[in-house]
Amino acid sequence: MSASVSASRVGVWLIGARGSVATTVVAGCAAVTAGLHPPTGLVTETPAFADSRLPALEGLVFGGHDTLDCPLPKRAEALAAGGVLPHGLPAAVGAELTAADHEIRPGGPLPGDTRTDDELIAVFAADIRDFARRRGLDRAVVVNVASTEPAATGTALPASSLYAAAALRAGCPYVNFTPSTGLHHPALASLAASSGLPHAGRDGKTGQTLLRSALGPMFAQRALAVRAWSGTNLLGGGDGASLADPAAAAAKNAGKERVLADTLGTVPEGEVHIDDVPVLGDWKTAWDHVAFDGFLGARMILQTTWQGCDSALAAPLVLDLVRLVARAHERGLSGPLAELGFFFKDPVGEGSSALGEQYAALTAFAGRLRDGRTR
Repeated sequence: MSASVSASRVGVWLIGARGSVATTVVAGCAAVTAGLHPPTGLVTETPAFADSRLPALEGLVFGGHDTLDCPLPKRAEALAAGGVLPHGLPAAVGAELTAADHEIRPGGPLPGDTRTDDELIAVFAADIRDFARRRGLDRAVVVNVASTEPAATGTALPASSLYAAAALRAGCPYVNFTPSTGLHHPALASLAASSGLPHAGRDGKTGQTLLRSALGPMFAQRALAVRAWSGTNLLGGGDGASLADPAAAAAKNAGKERVLADTLGTVPEGEVHIDDVPVLGDWKTAWDHVAFDGFLGARMILQTTWQGCDSALAAPLVLDLVRLVARAHERGLSGPLAELGFFFKDPVGEGSSALGEQYAALTAFAGRLRDGRTR
C-alpha cells in the first residue's frame, strides 16, 4: 500500500444500497482496486490529493439499508445490460457484490409500518453499529444515495432524516448526496451541532448544474448580461420516476436555480423542466438555452447539451466524498464541511457556488488533511 494512503478500514453505509448509484459504487470500487479499469472521474486519485492520507479504495467495506430486495449481483447485471456497467464486469466482481449484498439491511418506513420515529432510528443505528463491529472497521460513513423525496412539511421526520439521525446516533459522519431533507430538518439541528461529527451535502452535482457552476461565473467575469436561462432534463430510472412528482422535482430544481443566483448575482428569467422518460433508464439528457447581451446590446445565445449516465457520473464522487469525510473524521474535524461544496448543488456551510472557487477550496482542504491542521 502506498504511503500516501491510510491503512484504516472504512465502512461505506449506503442508504438506497440496491439502487443504480450504490451498485455502481460497489462494482466500480472493486473494478478499480482490481486494476480492471482506471480511476476515471475520481477526483481523489488526482495529484492534488497525494499524501493526504485518505483511506485506500481497497480498505472500503460496503453495506447499507434499502427497502428493495433485488440482490446486488442481479442489479449489476441489469445495469450492464443497459450499458451503465461494462459488459462482463458483474461477473468479474461478483464476489464483492455478493459480500456487499450480505451487509444490506431492511430499510423503511414501509407502508403500514407502525414503529415510531425513535424506534426506527434506533433500529437503523443498531444496524450500522453492528456492521462496524462485525467487520472490524475503524469508522463508517453513511451516504444517502436513495431516490429524491418531496420537500419535508410539518414536524414528521421523512425517511432521509430518520437515516441521518441514525447515522449520528451510531457515531458516523453523514453525507447527503440527494436533494432530500436529511440533516436539514429543523428537528435535527441540535443533534447535528452536538454530535461532534463531520457532515456534507446536499445533492450531488453531476450534470446540468456542474455546467451551470462553470458557465455562470464566465458570464459574470466577462460582464455579459444574462437575460434568460432555461433548461430541460430528460431522465429515466428510479430518479426519473421520483422526480415525476412535482414536489420532488421542486426540491431538485431549487439547487439548480440557486447556483445561477449566486454566480450571476441575479435571477434570470427561465425555469428548469424535468421529464420522466422511462425508456432512458439510467441515462439523462440536459439542455440549456442561455440568452445574453453583449457589447452595444448585441443579442446572443448559448445552447448546451449534456448527455450522460447518472450512475457513472455519481459513483466516483460518492467514493471521493467517503474518503474525504472519513479522513476529516480521523483528523477530528466536525460540523458542516463547506470545503466539499465542489461536489454539491446545495452545499452545507458558507462558500462560493462558482466551480473554480469551489475547487480551490477543495484542494486547500486536501492540504489541511495532509498537514493535520484542524482549522
